[in-house]
Amino acid sequence: MTGWRLLLTRPADESAALSGVLAGQGIFSSSLPLLDIVPIPVSDTMREVIRNVARYCAVIVVSKPAARIGIDLLDGFWPQSPSTKWFSVGAATAQILEGHGLDVSFPAEGDDSEALLELAALREAIARPDPRVLILRGEGGRELLAERLRALGARVEYLELYRRDLPHYPPAALPGRIEAERLNGLVVSSGQGFEHLHQLAGDAWPRLARLPLFVPSPRVAELARAAGAQTVVDCRGASAAALLTALREHPEPVL
Repeated sequence: MTGWRLLLTRPADESAALSGVLAGQGIFSSSLPLLDIVPIPVSDTMREVIRNVARYCAVIVVSKPAARIGIDLLDGFWPQSPSTKWFSVGAATAQILEGHGLDVSFPAEGDDSEALLELAALREAIARPDPRVLILRGEGGRELLAERLRALGARVEYLELYRRDLPHYPPAALPGRIEAERLNGLVVSSGQGFEHLHQLAGDAWPRLARLPLFVPSPRVAELARAAGAQTVVDCRGASAAALLTALREHPEPVL
């Protein structure tokens, strides 16, 4: 896989961790974070939801930032872990929650909404009269998860804990980085990450759209194709392992 030269667009700390994993496999990467995680100020509504979190039959945490911010809120109201079922979309998010003493279920195969919806433990948790589910997330996202849960009879509520801002870059920063470092693949970890990539590309997008684009889910793949991306690879997850599997399965570019 050493022919790949990838642009990473996750928040800076996550890009650094992913870059280290890729380097261990002989893969060059360059980081241009396209998401700044900005916590939403804590409101009375947020406090009320956390204070009463035990009323939900399932709490789903969809990202690492949601796990970290959610735990900080829990600490203010729950000296002991609340008696509710916890779920995460991926193993990395689960690890953060488990470090806080929570018992978390997550899919062993795949780290996306589709895999979580097939999880037997989640189906069991909502198999009760009038099930209520809470999703901890950033602003927007994971609509498919809520839609499917509602179709299964659950009442779904969101607790939005952060927003994802686009860091400020000069207009030519993205195409300039790709050209200067001879990058031949793009990696995004969310729909908003792709939207920021598309926005920052500007007039250079038709050229960048020809590069292989690695995305975490069918939803983001559909978004990218609709915007004109020509070679979209669905990694079926945002983890380093999912990306490495996709890189092995996709033909290496010819340098």
